[in-house]
Amino acid sequence: MGFVLLAAMGVLDWLLVTRVFGDRAAWALGSVVTVTLLLAVAIVRGMLAFLRAGRLRTVRHAIAVVPDEQPELWALVRAAAEATGERPPEELYLEARVNAAVAEESRLLGLLPGRRRMYVGLPLLVGMTVQQLRGVLAHEFGHYANLDTQLGGVIMRGRAAVLHTVDVFGRSDTWFHRAVGMLYINYAHLYLRTSQAVGREQELAADRTAARHAGRDATAAALRALPVLGAAYEHYLTAYAGMGEPVGVLPQPGEVYGGFRRMIGARSPHDITELSAGHRSPRPHKYDSHPPIAERVALIEAMPDDGRAGEPDDERPALILLREAEKTFAALEACTLGPEDSLPRMSWDDLVMARAVVDAEEWARPLRVAAARALRLEMAGARDGAPAGPVEDDVLPGLEEILGVFDRGLLWTEIADRMPKHHQAARLTGASARNFIRPRVFDGLAGLVHLRLVQTGQAAPDIAWSGQRPGLALPEEWEQGMDDALDAAVADTPDTMPLRSLLAGADAAQ
Repeated sequence: MGFVLLAAMGVLDWLLVTRVFGDRAAWALGSVVTVTLLLAVAIVRGMLAFLRAGRLRTVRHAIAVVPDEQPELWALVRAAAEATGERPPEELYLEARVNAAVAEESRLLGLLPGRRRMYVGLPLLVGMTVQQLRGVLAHEFGHYANLDTQLGGVIMRGRAAVLHTVDVFGRSDTWFHRAVGMLYINYAHLYLRTSQAVGREQELAADRTAARHAGRDATAAALRALPVLGAAYEHYLTAYAGMGEPVGVLPQPGEVYGGFRRMIGARSPHDITELSAGHRSPRPHKYDSHPPIAERVALIEAMPDDGRAGEPDDERPALILLREAEKTFAALEACTLGPEDSLPRMSWDDLVMARAVVDAEEWARPLRVAAARALRLEMAGARDGAPAGPVEDDVLPGLEEILGVFDRGLLWTEIADRMPKHHQAARLTGASARNFIRPRVFDGLAGLVHLRLVQTGQAAPDIAWSGQRPGLALPEEWEQGMDDALDAAVADTPDTMPLRSLLAGADAAQ
């Protein structure tokens, strides 16, 4: 396109100078050449950006798996290759994503095959059965069988190149670059729309190949499992693997990804599915090359019965194919974490406790700061004056002091007004103001209670592999009466006696 644009401008310049301007050609030559050069610079810039994009390579953080170390996994890969009539890959990698992919270093624009490479997400081995993984592998070999990795590689490199070129023009700050950039951008939209149709047909053709060789039902089951497993893995990364981020620590080596198998092993298939019930899938990009999972499953189930419904499925967890799984999880961590790998490490129980303390302090701090300011004004006898300046952490009141402030009737007259709130909420008065700030006061008081129970050793860490999220396991009497006691303490007329009774019982138990 760049060469065509340059040639068109050359022809246009020649027509303008020789046919349009005529006798004034010498006068017009300078202006025409100047404009042409400016536009030509922009066009050449786009051409160079496209060529540089052709050399871009996606760096995958993955670990190589050799046949001698993982013979069972390689055996399943080779069996899938034999079933589809394809040669197996020369290289097999495990990565930390709920995904599988294949690549091929083809030559001459994909006309000559090259070295094959397969990527399998380690979470797939954790959450899938051997039968489901067989369907996933057959799908990937379907890409090889349909030459997607050869000719499709050219298409994918083209997609990366046009997107890179559009990005270069998007950062331009001159009018002629933006003007020429519009031509590239319009062409990019055309290319992406066309290649999207090709990519989607590649996925559907690979699904059909997988259904023929791994079985219709097994392939449909594998596809249905992908979004469920993806939602469960996202939940794990947020609630467990990322639990130590505010504390600046990591789980023990091998547990950043290895903990996922503990969560999967502790939950029933129904519980795993529930994790995805409230999970909203990301909105697909309008140029996404993968059709929706529901559409793919429907097309597979519409295929004729392949007669395999009565055959027994291999329901063993796919992780059984992996030898020395602990070392594999640790190696994948070392490959993917980078500088984060140098952070301190904690056991799961210590990590839960450390995170619970940090969260409780965060919940309690706004209430403690507001109470400290109210106390300062009360002591100074200037209750109607402006709030005092910054409050240091070492002078923040504790739980008993705050309950005393509540008993003196300062919660809704002094403390509530000093709790942080949005400027629009600051206009609220009366019951509306109390109802808006009450949950924040409740959370602050609950944070102080949790800190007290941790300090007295009565709260234990609960990793909750089979529950919703890790947290603290409180004494039975607190589990039963804590919410009611807190509600009474933050009522319109605060009553701290139920909470004080619980605290007295806890102190006696200690």
